[in-house]
Amino acid sequence: MAEETDLEIEESGGGKKKLIIIIAAAVILIAGGVGAFLFLSGDDEQAETLAEETVAVDAASETAGAEVGSALYVAMPRPFVFNVPGASRDRIVQIKVQLLVRGDINEEVAKKHIPLIESTLLGVLSTTTADELSTSAGKETIRLTALDKVQAAMESVEGSKVIERVLFTGFVMQ
Repeated sequence: MAEETDLEIEESGGGKKKLIIIIAAAVILIAGGVGAFLFLSGDDEQAETLAEETVAVDAASETAGAEVGSALYVAMPRPFVFNVPGASRDRIVQIKVQLLVRGDINEEVAKKHIPLIESTLLGVLSTTTADELSTSAGKETIRLTALDKVQAAMESVEGSKVIERVLFTGFVMQ
C-alpha cells in the first residue's frame, strides 16, 4: 500500500491579513463616526441658543413651582398666510404653527386662548421680511421673538407663560 504522509498546511501571512483587515475596518469605522459627529453637530450658535432656551424654561418652571408634565402639542387651527416685502418682490408666506406645552392644564389654557395667541403670532410674523425668512437663522430669530411675545401675552392674561416653545411645522414661501 501507499505510504501515508502527513500533510501540513502552512499559514503564511493568513494571520497578518486578518489583522490588517481588522485594523482597516476599525480605522474606517472611527473615521466614519468622527465624520458623522462633525456633520450632524451642526451650528454651535443654534445649539447654544437652544440650550439657553431650555435652561431658561427649566428655571422659570422651577421658580413658578409648576410641575413639569408630559410634552403636549397644541396645533393652531389654521396656517398663517401673509405677504412679506422682499428685496426684488413681495412674497406670500404660509406657516403652520404648533405650541409645545407641559401638562394637561397648560394644554387647556393654551386652547382657551388661541385667538390671543393667533393675534400675537400674526403681529410678529407680519413685521418680518422675505430676506429674514429665507435663512434658517432668520427663521430661528422670528421663532424666538414669537415665543417671547406669546409668553408675555399669556403672562399678562394667565399669570404664567404656559407656552414652552413655538414650533414652525410647515413653511412655504412663494
